[in-house]
Amino acid sequence: MTKTITFNELRKLKDSLPHGTMQRIADELGISADTVRNYFGGQNYKEGDGCGVHIEPGPDGGLVVLDDTTIYDLACKIAKENK
Repeated sequence: MTKTITFNELRKLKDSLPHGTMQRIADELGISADTVRNYFGGQNYKEGDGCGVHIEPGPDGGLVVLDDTTIYDLACKIAKENK
């Protein structure tokens, strides 16, 4: 399922996560931590894979289309746990 949000919303979610969350998500999903970081705007494609995130320039950091919301959904769950 795809989801469209602003880049700033995606970064706000990432910034709300506790330390170590990128590795936790990677471990739970069986992917590399760099792939998770790339999902949130990182650009380490030497160590991590692309992850179906498409960023279009625009207001509020631009629009981000997430092809698969698995990482996003898990990050939201962890953010709720952290509150």
